[in-house]
Amino acid sequence: MLSGQRLLMHPAAKPLVFVLCLLPFAWLFYGALTNQLGANPAEALIRALGDWTLRFICIVLAVTPLRVISSTPALARFRRMLGLFAYFYAVMHLLSYSWFDMGFDVGDILADIIKRPFILVGFLAFVLLMPLAATSFNAAIKAMGAKRWQWLHKLVYLIAGLGLLHFFWMRAGKNNFTEVFVYAAILALLLGWRVQQFLRKKKLQPSSSGHIKLS
Repeated sequence: MLSGQRLLMHPAAKPLVFVLCLLPFAWLFYGALTNQLGANPAEALIRALGDWTLRFICIVLAVTPLRVISSTPALARFRRMLGLFAYFYAVMHLLSYSWFDMGFDVGDILADIIKRPFILVGFLAFVLLMPLAATSFNAAIKAMGAKRWQWLHKLVYLIAGLGLLHFFWMRAGKNNFTEVFVYAAILALLLGWRVQQFLRKKKLQPSSSGHIKLS
């Protein structure tokens, strides 16, 4: 039986993950075509695409902790694809809002962004996501240099926070915060793990005398 590491390195693994990532969009597209999205299909589609954007951001942030905790380096090979799917669902979310809610009226869209804080926050998260998607390729890493590329991609933490705030404000009108708390807990756990790893590495850094720095 193949080990988990060898299974993730199998040539079919990436195409399989790609198809799995497309399944939510395929289901929503099918639901829209067959009128299975409820009484307000436009709103259901917009919100579902936004939900999947936030879910994929959580999945992307989960890759490194899972890779380290499970000692499975092969998980890293899926991170770029998962990040691009987060951007794909964000684009579909914005496109659906612009089409179904605003009729592609640029003036109305800009006015809505300015008028409603939760739209502004969501749009800002999308704008910050754009350079991450644009620089997710090897050529961009080489052109920018690994260090600058890594610093740019730390924007994902801010994007996650803005996405959660967008989600919170959107749910505030219905006084339904259960899902908000779930996403907040997941993001707190994932970001908390990174803080713990950072502090651990800093604590173990050699001092100028060459000894391990313990404090």
